[in-house]
Amino acid sequence: MLATASTTLGTERLSRLRNVMSQPEYQLDAFVVPSEDAHQSEYTAECDNRRAWISGFTGSAGCAVISQTNAALFTDGRYFLQASQELSNDWELKKQGLPGVPTWQEYLVKDLPRGSHIGVDPSVITVDNGQALERELGAVGSRLVPVEKNLVDVIRSDRPSRPAHTIHVHDVKYAGKSHQAKIKQLRKELNEKSSDGTVVSALDEIAWLLNLRGSDIHCCPIFFGYCVVTQQEAVLYLDPQQQLTNDVASHLQTAGVHVRPYSQIFHDLPHYHGRFLLDPKLTSLSVAQALGNDRVDYAPSPITLAKAIKNDAELQGMRASHLRDAVAVSQHFAWLENALVHKRQVIREAEAADHLESMRKQQEEYVGLAFDTIAATGPNGAIIHYSPGSFDSAVIDPKQIYLCDSGAQYKDGTTDITRTYLFDGEPTAFQTFAFTKVLQSHMALDQAVFPQGTTGYQLDPIARQPMWQEGLDFRHGTGHGVGAYLNVHEGPHGIGSRASYNEIPLQEGMIVTNEPGYYEDGQFGIRIENVLAVQKAPTKYQYGDQPYLGFEHLTWVPLGRRLLDTNVLTCQDKAWINRYHQACREKLEPLLGHDTATLSWLVKETEPI
Repeated sequence: MLATASTTLGTERLSRLRNVMSQPEYQLDAFVVPSEDAHQSEYTAECDNRRAWISGFTGSAGCAVISQTNAALFTDGRYFLQASQELSNDWELKKQGLPGVPTWQEYLVKDLPRGSHIGVDPSVITVDNGQALERELGAVGSRLVPVEKNLVDVIRSDRPSRPAHTIHVHDVKYAGKSHQAKIKQLRKELNEKSSDGTVVSALDEIAWLLNLRGSDIHCCPIFFGYCVVTQQEAVLYLDPQQQLTNDVASHLQTAGVHVRPYSQIFHDLPHYHGRFLLDPKLTSLSVAQALGNDRVDYAPSPITLAKAIKNDAELQGMRASHLRDAVAVSQHFAWLENALVHKRQVIREAEAADHLESMRKQQEEYVGLAFDTIAATGPNGAIIHYSPGSFDSAVIDPKQIYLCDSGAQYKDGTTDITRTYLFDGEPTAFQTFAFTKVLQSHMALDQAVFPQGTTGYQLDPIARQPMWQEGLDFRHGTGHGVGAYLNVHEGPHGIGSRASYNEIPLQEGMIVTNEPGYYEDGQFGIRIENVLAVQKAPTKYQYGDQPYLGFEHLTWVPLGRRLLDTNVLTCQDKAWINRYHQACREKLEPLLGHDTATLSWLVKETEPI
């Protein structure tokens, strides 16, 4: 392979990192570079994109391990294809989840020489992972070495400064509960656990707790900060000069929340008194070390579940925002089909993504995108988290399958929708079969009724069964939680095969996506995604006097008729599709007004089958 500027740059960065690792003050055999920042954020600011900077792999999930002789990138099935395209020959791709492929933790313990010194920035690894790794490495004579300054930052001369944008108050009419009431409830739960205080470091939990929103991370309405809550005081650590307005200062004062500089948190932590409750899965090892391990108790954050169970105001906001979003998405697809098929215009993926955003901007309460739009024609659809470049994106071929996964942030809710369409031409028999099986999987989950206490881990096989029966599958979760004008991916619940999804049952008021898919590398991708709210389900009987739950639709956009194989559909399938499409038409027609082009598209796409 001929050397390029990017591969040469990647080689040079690895060489510089290895030089630093071997310096006397470090003497490291390996260095770990996770994806996360100090707040365990899924999406990170540019200053914290260390793993992407050192490896060249830009997906949101993965971990890099660099030794003096090897560089390994670990990621899951969503990113196998993307990582194989983005990594240079300096890197070895470890496809986690495949037989015989270790996790990055197992790799450190079993594949590196015994007695290795393995460096990590303790601010970007959780207490859970850090302590488990210390034990496992100790068992083979190796050692985890906390490094005060991240070594990637040491060699990264062009590292941007940390964002500190203005914060704004999230109105209680959307939040449904005041920040005073939320803090009071948190203190009550801490007291019940015999804890004197907690450190909230997950950025979406801080935003939710204090009814504040920001824009420090791309597409996420959150801001950088830490929040310490004790029985006596509450302190928000941020950049007061850049982030604080008079309105926000007054808002915080009404709940007795003091403000201190973001950089002061680790100086202050040792001086707080009493026992602290920390969530070991959300809190960095550096926070626990600063408090002192002897006065820390570990348990799930009380905020996580409270945030996941939406109140009436949040649910109403999610319903309203998804309905407006459906108008924008329908207007976009009506325009796109007309431009591609009738006008024979040349439309690139990035242009389509921009048009969709422009439609959303016209909706009330619009704030911004929930994530970068995935607009993927043909083989690009097989890249599960594909992102079209602004200048070099592919031309959309109306005779190839087109996958669009997109979402928006509104003041009253967060949306996430995927549709897969064929605008022109005839699909292959296998393409219609695969699409129909994906839809049957989607319908299987949508119609699920289950007893209270059921987890998303238990529901996942129900969703996959129609595909498994044909030997088909997909390498990503079936569904994830969604925030209310917060992060588009939200825990603690979800639907999939992750062990963590078996820890928290689905509960009334939770929001979750339903997004099975199928992908043929180099050919096409299919995904159908709706957002659902967990609600009580009426049943004829109630075994054991326990309630039963089901789902309420929040997403209302036609599914795509051209790819349906009606011979594969059962009578019950057809009835479900017709009911859903009839509801789409009834909900959207009054909102489209005199938009005849979109109305015509809507009528065509919702004709009964």
